[in-house]
Amino acid sequence: MNQKIPNPDSVGINSEKISPEIIKRVEELREQIHQHDYYYYVLNEPIISDREYDLLMEELIQLENKYPFLITSDSPTQRVGGELTKEFPVVFHDIPMLSLSNTYSEEEIHDFHRRVRELVPSSEEVEYVTELKIDGVATSLQYRGGLFVQGITRGDGTKGDDITNNLRTIKSLPLRSNLREVKRSSFENIEVRGEVFMNRKDFENLNLEREKLGEKLFANPRNATAGTLKLQDPHQVADRPLNLFCYSLRSYSTELQTQFENLQLLKSLGFKVNENHKLCKSIYDVIQFCREGEEKRETLPYEIDGVVIKVNSLRQQELLGAVAKSPRWAVAFKFEAKKAKTKLSKITLQVGRLGTITPVAELEPVLLAGTTVSRATLHNFEEIERKDIREGDTVLVEKGGDIIPKVVEVVLDERPPMSAPFEAANKCPVCGSKLYNPPDEVAYYCQNYNCPAQVKGRIEHFASRAAMDIEGLGEAVIDKFVDLNFLRNAADIYRLKNHRGKLIELEGFGEKSIDKLLNAIEKSKTQPFEKVLFALGIRHIGAGVAKVLANSFTSIDELSNASDEELQKISEIGDTISQSIFGYFKDAKNQKLIKELKSYGLNFHTKVKKAIQRLNGKTFVITGTLNQMTRDEAKSKIEALGGKSTDSVSSKTNYVVVGENPGSKYDKALKLKIPILTEEEFLKLLET
Repeated sequence: MNQKIPNPDSVGINSEKISPEIIKRVEELREQIHQHDYYYYVLNEPIISDREYDLLMEELIQLENKYPFLITSDSPTQRVGGELTKEFPVVFHDIPMLSLSNTYSEEEIHDFHRRVRELVPSSEEVEYVTELKIDGVATSLQYRGGLFVQGITRGDGTKGDDITNNLRTIKSLPLRSNLREVKRSSFENIEVRGEVFMNRKDFENLNLEREKLGEKLFANPRNATAGTLKLQDPHQVADRPLNLFCYSLRSYSTELQTQFENLQLLKSLGFKVNENHKLCKSIYDVIQFCREGEEKRETLPYEIDGVVIKVNSLRQQELLGAVAKSPRWAVAFKFEAKKAKTKLSKITLQVGRLGTITPVAELEPVLLAGTTVSRATLHNFEEIERKDIREGDTVLVEKGGDIIPKVVEVVLDERPPMSAPFEAANKCPVCGSKLYNPPDEVAYYCQNYNCPAQVKGRIEHFASRAAMDIEGLGEAVIDKFVDLNFLRNAADIYRLKNHRGKLIELEGFGEKSIDKLLNAIEKSKTQPFEKVLFALGIRHIGAGVAKVLANSFTSIDELSNASDEELQKISEIGDTISQSIFGYFKDAKNQKLIKELKSYGLNFHTKVKKAIQRLNGKTFVITGTLNQMTRDEAKSKIEALGGKSTDSVSSKTNYVVVGENPGSKYDKALKLKIPILTEEEFLKLLET
């Protein structure tokens, strides 16, 4: 579908000055270039030379420059925007981008199949679609009227960053879908999900160029891809060799039947789909595909780290639903971690924000799974003793789940003759305080609360994106500010504005960067209670538990005064977490910190009072289009009142909220006799 060219008269241009032949030629050029982009970047089968392609593009540019009112958003000339992207707005996903559970053995694949069979009626066949797991950056692409209008990163699964301008620069991403090929108008409005990645050879060439310019090299293709997508200048993004594979299609106006059909339709619509996928009739076919994928892993032009296994039937997917943040109908089979041999030159000690001492192996740099590894965790002193790891040893290193490097074993045949066992430390390597080893733990701790390493760690956690999200206050800046005594605790962050004059004079800073940081600090005061609670860094309180606590208590004061019985009534809270909460609030230093943060205006309470719990334990499913709010707004209201919103109807669903044009979820709710609410009834329930 072409975007309609404006009427010349409607934009103040005399129609006599432009002939219909010129308008027709512009449309022809645009269509031809889109087609050649598809052949070159998607099919990898160019049918004209680069020079012929350049001549077509030059002619189109000349015509659009002469008649700018003819320019449309899907024109090939408009891939690269002219303005810098000053910020990436946060956008909620219509349907959450769930993360997959991992399996690491064929036995676990069989367990996955068994769980699927337990939930799918025995009278139904179960097929699977297997796809290579591309090691890239997941993204959601929105098309309206056949035109690409928005691209969003996966983010935390619920919301991500709008990186539309950067995604437009990827030549394998169609600016408009090929609706003529499918001959179905029901695919004008769709969501496509895919993985942005960088081919190995392109990545190597990019690093060679950076090396020539004296710039820092990227660690691996995935890091290069992620960093590129967050650049502010689309022209820089366009110069990077980004690519795209698409794997999911959702239409807003028609029901699809299978994942395999999804992939075929994506190809017909002009999207690049990885050809290494297969429709499997049995779990044994699935396992065979996984074996073959691992065998050819190193021969592929791009990085993969496993195979994604999906139930083929979309109806069965809906029946299976999701648990926590992962679907029950899909799983990732992760390949065995790669190993590399290198020399361990030294063992150093790191101090965490809670005082935990972690020994680290300093290694001679070695390439492992696409990354240059120079450090690996040794976990604790007991692990060093058990594996008899010594300085000077030759060791085998692997990446657990292809992410975190660790020392697997020592190559004893290559051990130096004069080596000696490593002696566990008894003093903190940073502040010199005596270390403490609790009787029931293997970990050692520095108990000096004011240890600079702990101070830096606590502040870094507080300012992190998942907590207060203070842009510009990263590890290097925090290290410098702590060393210069500008920061001693999290409350000092909000006192930095008092030192603006001195900060501007620091080497590497300036008025513009400091003011940008101070604005980000001020903006962080709007973060909700759950984020502030997580930012405090209470032991065992992750982002998920912080959200549960914020939904269960109206303020930090109510939480600090809660009894053990009140805490353990909450399903996610056990004895370990409740004891950690008690210990945190008994500490006078923590009470003082909270008081100071309150004085700077941080949110230590929820906007909803005790009525927050009146939807506690109730599960809602929303289907169809709502008129008075978006689905995300409806879900937020449900969660704010203690309820839960899911995407699949089951016997455990309490209510199904029905908007206009409801889908199969409405039929299923009728079949299961689940209470159905219109939008008006839903609003009344919220207000009750």
